[in-house]
Amino acid sequence: ETIASSSEISELFAHGRREGTPYLTFVVGRRGGFPTGQPEQHDLHGRVAFIAGKKLGNAVWRNRAKRRMRAICREVGGPWPGLDVIFLARKG
Repeated sequence: ETIASSSEISELFAHGRREGTPYLTFVVGRRGGFPTGQPEQHDLHGRVAFIAGKKLGNAVWRNRAKRRMRAICREVGGPWPGLDVIFLARKG
């Protein structure tokens, strides 16, 4: 399952924990664990989002970056139960 709502992505950017590599940044947060007054999520399936911004390259580059991030997510066993994770591409 993917994170589609821009408000949920914004909350995850604001309250999630960031980890980075030279080519990729991860933003990780607990599912439903943000202090916004929204009801607690009872579905504990993990969700992911793949973001490659327009500043980084043209549509071909961005689509290729997202395909690579999806492959990485599958290889490392994602999505992870109870967590929301954003994969954010970096130019490199």
